[in-house]
Amino acid sequence: MQGYGLFSQEAEEAVVGALFLEDGLVKDCKVKPEHFYLARLKRLMQLIRQLDAKGKPVDVISVMEEAGQQNLESIGGISYITQLAGSVPSVANFKFYQDVVLEYYQKRKAVEIAERIQQNAQTGDISGTLRDGIQDLMLIEDHIGDEDLGEVMPALVELYEESEKDLGEWTGIPSGFARLDKLTGGFQESDLIIVGARPSVGKTAFALNMALNAAGQDIALIFSLEMSRKQLLKRMISCKGEINSIKMRNPKRYFNPADWNHYTGVIGELGKTALHIFDQAGMDIQYIWSKVRKARRKYGDDKRILVVIDYLQLIVGDSRHQNRQGEISEISRKLKTMARELNVAVIALSQLSRGVESRQDKRPMLSDLRESGQIEQDADVIAFLYRDDYYDRDSDKQDTIDIILAKQRNGPIGTVRLAFMKEIGRFGDLPVVGEKIV
Repeated sequence: MQGYGLFSQEAEEAVVGALFLEDGLVKDCKVKPEHFYLARLKRLMQLIRQLDAKGKPVDVISVMEEAGQQNLESIGGISYITQLAGSVPSVANFKFYQDVVLEYYQKRKAVEIAERIQQNAQTGDISGTLRDGIQDLMLIEDHIGDEDLGEVMPALVELYEESEKDLGEWTGIPSGFARLDKLTGGFQESDLIIVGARPSVGKTAFALNMALNAAGQDIALIFSLEMSRKQLLKRMISCKGEINSIKMRNPKRYFNPADWNHYTGVIGELGKTALHIFDQAGMDIQYIWSKVRKARRKYGDDKRILVVIDYLQLIVGDSRHQNRQGEISEISRKLKTMARELNVAVIALSQLSRGVESRQDKRPMLSDLRESGQIEQDADVIAFLYRDDYYDRDSDKQDTIDIILAKQRNGPIGTVRLAFMKEIGRFGDLPVVGEKIV
């Protein structure tokens, strides 16, 4: 069969080029050598797969070594390999390139089968020809690496084995707050958790408290679209070291000896934690997904990973959508998909609409989420932060904050009141007062 134009050289080259760009991306690649139309790209993919199987890095030098000097011309030569390695600016669109290559492969297979049906129909048994042709067409999907047969027995075996293990008091990643963890069982892997509040109520501080706690025994990844890495670290040091945030602005001038001891001690502690902070401006969902995937690959499937995103509405969306609501809806869906596919707990902070301000009762509810429809649908857990003193400076609840659990797909809802030491950005448990679980 000839190609009939059913291939995209640009997409095939982009797939291979992206594999040079991000180490380990080949493990997530569904495209196999036989899916390529161009012979030299088939051979290149074979070499890349061989390198991966041997645990070797994929780069220009390793591919040349794997091919051997005598075979370099068959894969385009040194200049072509180098050109491929530099042809893709980022891996953000890798899934799109991959899907194009696989779609063209399926089209070529369909044309090939149709030609065979046409030939056999002229000379052979028509019922057998149709039966075999239909079966071959249905099997095309099997050639793109989807091996999930939907069998339940492996999952049942895993459930039984897990039931014999003591998973501890909390099955998920602990927040660090006892009664909140009692409600949630900890933040579960594969869940999307939305934390919403009006500006300056304490969303970032709350998220940093949870990330600090998680980084002590698990892995914490923070994607900050609003603040720099150094700004976040200052806030974390203030919280963990119990150093007033005003002093943190100019330590040289304001620190006393005790502050310096706390400061240096906390820096040493943070340096030993599995904490990662990404502060690149203008992040999109592909960038976030790529970094989380690298972390999952680095730490393995046995480690629990908490992903914190500050905040949802600042993630750059796809310009193909006609409005921001459509962009946010797609971002929300992709965050949930990322949580499931990479088996991580994702906490995404979210702004609330100004509708809260116009009501007499300022306590947030689900409809207050900005672009709320899709977010509300995708989220497994939705929590709101509420402070009386945010609206009433004379409130007798100056040092407390309510965590309102408004939605929990697999557990109860309710409200937990925590202590909030605003001067150091630290949250803490209170005696059992003002707690209501429904």
